[in-house]
Amino acid sequence: MTGPKCTDPVALNLWHPVGAVVELAPRAVHETQLLEEAVSYGVCAGGETHAWRSVAALPPGSQFGPADIDERLPTLKRLGYLWTSLGTPPPELFDLPEFHEPDRHNVWAGSIGVHTSAPRAVENFLDMGHFPYVHSGYLGIEPLTEVKEYEVDLVEGVGGHQEVLATECEFFQPLGALNADGGMLMGYVYRVPHPYCAILYKSSPIDESRMDAITIFCQPMDEESTRAHMLLSMLDDENDYRLLKRFQLLIFGQDKPILENQRPKRLPLGSRIETPVRSDKTSITYRRWLSDMGLTYCVIPAAA
Repeated sequence: MTGPKCTDPVALNLWHPVGAVVELAPRAVHETQLLEEAVSYGVCAGGETHAWRSVAALPPGSQFGPADIDERLPTLKRLGYLWTSLGTPPPELFDLPEFHEPDRHNVWAGSIGVHTSAPRAVENFLDMGHFPYVHSGYLGIEPLTEVKEYEVDLVEGVGGHQEVLATECEFFQPLGALNADGGMLMGYVYRVPHPYCAILYKSSPIDESRMDAITIFCQPMDEESTRAHMLLSMLDDENDYRLLKRFQLLIFGQDKPILENQRPKRLPLGSRIETPVRSDKTSITYRRWLSDMGLTYCVIPAAA
């Protein structure tokens, strides 16, 4: 066995999403790439989930049982996705309490390949400034382009690890949600509990005391290619999962060409390559947080 192609211990020891649980047919082998390694995963007939380094004896689509698996990897089923790791991950993954609320639609809104790094995809997800230009008529509109002042902090998350949290964010949106009745000023909270994952909480058009939750779980296939797994936890008594998924894919489809044309594809953590502006406070904090944890995979370290 050769050594791992990724040598960054931070990335190797993370939990990474590889596929939506609802899409796993029993005993079928699924194959993907994670940190430049070929990885297989699936659900046995008894319902147990497994992930392992790919071997020629089990091609995609074949049937398998536990006895067939070599070089087994750790797995978790959390938030509707199967997660695995090529290293030694922490005992638990971050949680999304809204996912467990019985009156929400939990929608697995697709796994989309994007030719960019995972942190680039996360940073784009955190950026309100692009709403009027990339998502005009939906998440923003000209000339209402100002990003109002908001707060960003580092807070304690699962296992004492820090998370990035941006609060008091507001932006006027012509159609911020599929069940919105016209334009409204949407409140936003951004949470980054994982270097390659982010959660967006936004105003619910039907319950002002609660918020919808939209997540992006990025699977770094290599340093410049990502699978973006989308999850929606929505308060919506009008639209079914197909319409909610279609709306989210429409929004992400507008982002995809922008992401794929950004250069460099890896996210620079220093300030010399890209100059931030006032509205980029969340991005600045996110980059500093990645640098402080020592992440080197999918990024250009500040020292470089």
